This record gives sequence, C-alpha cells and structure tokens, in this order.
Amino acid sequence: MSDKSPRQKMSKTAGKSIKEKRALKHAKAAEQTFHDQLASKKK
Repeated sequence: MSDKSPRQKMSKTAGKSIKEKRALKHAKAAEQTFHDQLASKKK
C-alpha cells in the first residue's frame, strides 16, 4: 500500500492567502469611494 500522507514539498504555497487578497480588495474599494467623495465635494 502506498503512503498517502501529505508531503511538505507538495503543499500549495501561494503568494498571498485568500484573507490577504480579500483585505487588499476591500482596502482598494474603500480608497476609491473616498477619492470619489473628495472629487464630488470639490465640484
């Protein structure tokens, strides 16, 4: 029977975790709305 235990090398090593990507996405969206509010106040 073959060994079915996970290997360290085979583990997926992504650049950023899903939580980090989600946090960056929310931060970018919040920054956009902030700039939109500033632009609308200037007009």
